[in-house]
Amino acid sequence: MTSAARQHAHGPQGPHHQGAHQGNLQGHLQGSVQGNALGNAHGNAHGNALGNAHGNALGNAQGNAHGNAHGNAQGNAHAPPACSCESSGDGTHAGVCTGGHGPAALKGRYSQLGSTMAGGDESVELTLVDALEGVADSEGGGKRLPDVVVETKILPGNGIVHDGPIPLQDPPNMETYFSIAIQVFIPFLIAGFGMVGAGLVLDAVQHWGVFEEITEIVILVPALLGLKGNLEMTLASRLSTQANLGHMDTSRQQWSMIVSNLTLIQCQATVVGFLGSVVAIVMGGLKSHSVELDHALLLCASSLVTASIASFVLGLITAAVIVFSRHCNINPDNVATPIAASLGDITSLSLLSYVSTELYYCIGKQDWVAPLIIMTYITLVPLWVYIAQKNKQTREVLYTGWTPVVLAMMISSVGGLILDYMVSRFEGIAVFQPVINGVGGNLVAVQASRISTSLHRHGPVGDLDTHRDPIFITPVAGFFGKANIEEERKMKGTHSRTTRVLMSMVVPGHLIFIYTIKYMKAGHTSMTPMFVVIYLCVAVMQVAVLLYLAYIIIHWMWKRGIDPDNSAIPYLTSMGDLLGISLLAVAFQFLYLVGDGDLDVGD
Repeated sequence: MTSAARQHAHGPQGPHHQGAHQGNLQGHLQGSVQGNALGNAHGNAHGNALGNAHGNALGNAQGNAHGNAHGNAQGNAHAPPACSCESSGDGTHAGVCTGGHGPAALKGRYSQLGSTMAGGDESVELTLVDALEGVADSEGGGKRLPDVVVETKILPGNGIVHDGPIPLQDPPNMETYFSIAIQVFIPFLIAGFGMVGAGLVLDAVQHWGVFEEITEIVILVPALLGLKGNLEMTLASRLSTQANLGHMDTSRQQWSMIVSNLTLIQCQATVVGFLGSVVAIVMGGLKSHSVELDHALLLCASSLVTASIASFVLGLITAAVIVFSRHCNINPDNVATPIAASLGDITSLSLLSYVSTELYYCIGKQDWVAPLIIMTYITLVPLWVYIAQKNKQTREVLYTGWTPVVLAMMISSVGGLILDYMVSRFEGIAVFQPVINGVGGNLVAVQASRISTSLHRHGPVGDLDTHRDPIFITPVAGFFGKANIEEERKMKGTHSRTTRVLMSMVVPGHLIFIYTIKYMKAGHTSMTPMFVVIYLCVAVMQVAVLLYLAYIIIHWMWKRGIDPDNSAIPYLTSMGDLLGISLLAVAFQFLYLVGDGDLDVGD
């Protein structure tokens, strides 16, 4: 990452001596490296850029006289220059400063002078490359001081100060196939086993009395499991972006960001849990043509408790993973979203099963329990709003982030209606539903988080050159685009590389998960070769569609000023839920029609 600027300093050629001029040049080139480089490259208020552009007096005179590190834009007392900057972005940071005398001698003496300052994540190389002849000053009639051409380069730093030029290294976003794969695959496996556990739980609880008596609970399952995409994965993407931008480096920043985000998702979980139960009640009523008040209260209370507790626990885990990732030099975009989902499904399903069963036993005995739970959560909403609005990032989401969450919940509820219908026909489908939906949601969430972070790094929301970065791309470009240095700057090549890495995980991942289910002797479906092939085709098709849509949706949102960290993942994961359960239903129906050799495919 480099930039270019030209600095011009001029003043009358006074009777100052060579020592003063040497101090002047040393101030420009050596003593002021910390102020000048950071000032020009990073807009440091104490640096030389402000001194050059605005005549900032902070340490400027001392910079010329003594090589003060704060900068020396003023020149010496007898020949104070007035400098200016302009940026061209051509790959180097070149400056031209006029001051001193004896240009030929200065060029010979200082043309090889170089200094480098390193600190934090970047270092800056400053080199004098030329000293031009003095020219006539149009204002004073005398001779203007010679131009000095200075070149600076921003380099990846390691916290060490070097003397002399340093070769430019690869950009920090040049991740290899291996680095992406190793960072994503391990959390992906952990999350996958969590989803297998959720599938085993759903396969078992579908025969419980409360699930058979109140079938609307099955409609709630995709909506509540979808909360990990609506809330936890969105939280992971949002915190990962802030961490990568350096907004979570101090304990105070971490505390403020984590507390405000946890209260935000509590508010969202309460609202979404309540709306999800209402949708389940309405859909169940349309199917059965009747609604029982006790069942409606049970659904609402169970949904609120499940959403609230699951979101709080998973939010804490997600925040801890992101902070730990930063300490370990791991990109949190690669690990946070899968980890957020690893316990999400099994936690939500276990809570829903336990809470709904306990409330089911209270019907007719302690009918006040469910209404009390509902009123308690509704009363707490203003408190969550008050805390969340104190942070700038969460305040924006609090007021503008409801549309994707609510719409995503409704999309997932449609998937739940399909699941409710298919479970009554094919009991074997239940154990695979969390797995296929979870794998697709996890992989697309990783891609969405990475694309969002790259867009945040390259400009403000809404700043997108559609000629260079088209919103709509062909599937060939989305999956097989080549990455070079220029493409890395455009971020298209690296996204297609990530897409290929994520696609390569689908088949081996699903094979591990479905044979784990077989080893646990769960489900009602035999793992025949035909079933495995059809299942894998469905899984690959689901993930391919989601990854292709992720690029288009995120860039479309960005161009229209919508932050994808808050909006993209809910839509993508809910579409993954609907697409996954729909394709799985088609697969089971196809296997049933062609005859898989096993009657238990529809057992």
